Amino acid sequence: MPTIDIDKQELFDYLGNQFDTASFRELCFEFGIELEEDSSEKGQLAEGERAQLKIDIPANRYDLLCFEGVSRALGVFLRREDPPTYKVVPAAEPHRITVSAECAQVRPFVVGAVLRGVTLTAERYQSFIDLQDKLHHNLCKKRELVSIGTHDLDTVEGPFTYEAQRPEDIQFVPLNQTESMNGRRVIEFYEDDQHIKKFLHIIRDSPVYPVVYDAKRRVMSLPPLINSEHSKISLDTRNILIEITATDLTKVNMTLNILVTMFSKYCNEPFTVEPVEVVYPDGKKFVYPELEQRLMATTGEYLNGIVGIEKSNDEISELLKKMSLEAEVQGDKINVKLPATRPDILQECDIAEDLAIAFGYNRIPRVQNNEATVAAPHPLNKLSDIVRREIALAGWTEALTLSLCSHDNNFAHLRRKDNGDEVVVLENPKSSENQICRTLLLPGLLKTVCENKRYALPLRVFEVSDVVLKNAAVERGAQNQRHACALYASNEARFEIVQGLLDEVMKSLNVVSVVEANKGVRYCLEEADIPTYLPGRGANVMLINEDGSSLELGTIGILHPEVLGNFDLKTPVSAFEINIEPFL
Repeated sequence: MPTIDIDKQELFDYLGNQFDTASFRELCFEFGIELEEDSSEKGQLAEGERAQLKIDIPANRYDLLCFEGVSRALGVFLRREDPPTYKVVPAAEPHRITVSAECAQVRPFVVGAVLRGVTLTAERYQSFIDLQDKLHHNLCKKRELVSIGTHDLDTVEGPFTYEAQRPEDIQFVPLNQTESMNGRRVIEFYEDDQHIKKFLHIIRDSPVYPVVYDAKRRVMSLPPLINSEHSKISLDTRNILIEITATDLTKVNMTLNILVTMFSKYCNEPFTVEPVEVVYPDGKKFVYPELEQRLMATTGEYLNGIVGIEKSNDEISELLKKMSLEAEVQGDKINVKLPATRPDILQECDIAEDLAIAFGYNRIPRVQNNEATVAAPHPLNKLSDIVRREIALAGWTEALTLSLCSHDNNFAHLRRKDNGDEVVVLENPKSSENQICRTLLLPGLLKTVCENKRYALPLRVFEVSDVVLKNAAVERGAQNQRHACALYASNEARFEIVQGLLDEVMKSLNVVSVVEANKGVRYCLEEADIPTYLPGRGANVMLINEDGSSLELGTIGILHPEVLGNFDLKTPVSAFEINIEPFL
């Protein structure tokens, strides 16, 4: 949870001097933030030292990471002011940033905005710097996703270019330095800097470094490391150019919106921003910032039900204003306009949370739950326990493997092909071992056997757990499916052992083999050419219903030697894996 320090007297003055520390702590609690410390309570302040309030901010409330955000939000909450309307004011000749194709190698995206006629004081300037640091640490993921650059617009000339150059070809004087350096020298110079060295790894090994130039080819910034001394902001700065580079387009827009909405308050015309046009190598043009309100529809019935109150739609609309949310009532619906400062509101339940805060958690009526319920196991979990118990009683050891795996483990190492409609792929995996959600339990059990080769054979392991499969028919585009998988590793394949185990599992579910019955629900093995198994040693496990229709449950067989080699196994392995959900 981020923590910010705010000047106590300045904030209390803004709120009308109606609070002491105790009452302000209560206000913070009601609003959903927490006053952690008041420095004036710790003892005598040094001469000239001003008391500071240390406030804990929810991790997703990026709009509260500075004095401007907290004071404005609390002012609206106390109904001392109305929520501001943020406007993008077109300029006669908007500034332009042209992106070179080489930037795709390092940081492909850039956005920008201009704050015109800004009046800065020492306190405002420090708050501006502190907000950038907080955003860098939280939303920007320590500059790996997003990096902010701010410049005195009157010291540079547009149009600007965002390029990726060889480090030896970049020459400029870094912020607060006097020595002109190239890109390599910048990396060396800041190796011992306690602040900048934490970010050097982001571009150190890249063949090209991102760099922003003005029209006279003067370097403005070397993202994500440092700005240029030439364009640095001072208390005399009146016009501020903000350029933000990124690898994540969503995060960079959120960052820009927070920055301009917080500090456009100090422009000649408060809460106005001038746009910047960004031109990409393919000719596409985009104008930033995008401060349009998002519209989210909800109902009073839903919000009242979630919070546990009974308010009319008009009363709900009025309460939401305390949270800087504008709402319009249209019949049974409530259309909520979400400002650019609230990217944390993603679903209706987030609006319900704000309604609860505005109403007051302590004022929500306490009611007794008159619903009489009796606990019962979830049917799927009960079925899973039946299968687990049966396999464990047969002398097999249960394993619990990871639900994420590498793409190769799930496909290439099993001699399977990815047809594109089966697997859920992670967008930004932390490692090659966590690229996708598994669609089979078999790879995890094979890795388990590989890690336990030192133990005496045979190894008999099983798992009953979920896999994840794409399904366009469901809301989230994917669904869990409960599988049971068993694996036998020994000096001989002993296919009959896994087949016997499968037979026992089926009997525990009141399903017999077609060899034992010719009617009712039964199962059979249907020979199939399955690349994971040896030719002629693999089969589909088929469930035959009473009406004669059949359903493929999974597969069984002796694993192909190539599969064993891919998992560093030298002993024969037999296995089966089936979907147990049809037995519900």
